[in-house]
Amino acid sequence: MTHSHRLSSASVSCRLEWRPSRWLIGALFALGLLAALAVLASGMPRAAAWPLAVSALAYACWRARRESRLPSHALFLPGNELPATLDGLPIEQARVQWRGPLAFLLWRDRQGRLQRLSWWPDTLPPARRRELRLAAGSLDASRHHRQVAP
Repeated sequence: MTHSHRLSSASVSCRLEWRPSRWLIGALFALGLLAALAVLASGMPRAAAWPLAVSALAYACWRARRESRLPSHALFLPGNELPATLDGLPIEQARVQWRGPLAFLLWRDRQGRLQRLSWWPDTLPPARRRELRLAAGSLDASRHHRQVAP
């Protein structure tokens, strides 16, 4: 008896919510603290080291606070010829890149500027990561789809 698997021709769609990552916010704080300690531990004169260390820590705190206050977004990848949408608005040239467990969505806004969202492991559990990976594959396939003669 043969075991055949039914292959679905239906496209894979994906709905995800993006929110700021607590891991990223913590990493920004940690890097700022380490930068301040590195400056203080260096051979720099104390009169210059302290203001630089405070500046590094203040900048890291500012970046972490800015990251934590970013609004959440709703992403929809339809998995077919329709454009991906972010908060209900179509986005152009959307693509998903992977760096280990991190996922990055890159797209062009209406002014042509490159925009990016990143999902860290604390904001994208494994099941949702698989769903995004499948939908991103169909996104790539639809982008490279070439029409034949009319």
